[in-house]
Amino acid sequence: MPLDPGKLKARHFAPVEQTYTHRDALLYALGLGFGADPMDEDQLRFVFEEAEGFAAVPTMPAGPGFWAREPDSGVTWQKVLHGEQGLEIHAPLPTAATVVGRTRIEDVIDKGEGCGALIRLVREIEEKGTGRRLATARTTTFARADGGFGGPSGPSAPARGPPERAPDAAVDIPTRPEAALIYRLSGDPNPLHASPAVAREAGFERPILHGLCSYGVAGRAILQACCAGDPARLRRLDVRFSSPVHPGETIRTEIWRDGGEISFRARVVERDAVVLNNGYAVVG
Repeated sequence: MPLDPGKLKARHFAPVEQTYTHRDALLYALGLGFGADPMDEDQLRFVFEEAEGFAAVPTMPAGPGFWAREPDSGVTWQKVLHGEQGLEIHAPLPTAATVVGRTRIEDVIDKGEGCGALIRLVREIEEKGTGRRLATARTTTFARADGGFGGPSGPSAPARGPPERAPDAAVDIPTRPEAALIYRLSGDPNPLHASPAVAREAGFERPILHGLCSYGVAGRAILQACCAGDPARLRRLDVRFSSPVHPGETIRTEIWRDGGEISFRARVVERDAVVLNNGYAVVG
């Protein structure tokens, strides 16, 4: 049954209230590979609650959850991929809090029969009680099997390519073979990242890493290279997902600085494949 863009844009997402503790913040950081070097103080502050400057990783509120699997979505969830992710950070994320997320579908783009559809969501996150705005997350979902419903074919998001010069820095971060199994415990249960059978059904030889995990790894590289490890300095992080990562591969984030604005892309070292492109960050 073809997608109904009007129904999707009118779809009600109930506000999601979530109470998380420092254990959830620790688990998210471990899913990104923080703590691989237990002597690195910049990593330790994210994975040990007694460390000086203990903080939550600022990319933690990026994901809207796997809503496409819900029966009323109309989306072929087995063929869904994460297309783009943006996060604007309004205030440092507490290490423990109750937060409220309000999600809406902003646009539905028809790329044509056999070419899929783009579903753009916006999620506002605030701290319960104070109403303090913490972050605005923007997500583009690529529904590979759901194009051709007769909807608009644009507009497309502007592309941000890196400057035509060598990067100012490059940070290599290995991922662990079980990284996807750890990361899914932070709220994305899509079996594509855990079940070999589901991965094969979706056209992959084995489970792939969550796009938001590779996104968080790139954010970790920006923190290291551009923020001296200080999470309060990261204000924005946008990417386009261009190729999957297999758990166990090494992600190299190439960085170009222009004052407080950062262009970046990430590639898998073992296959020399670009996996994140059009990266843009703002740091303070």
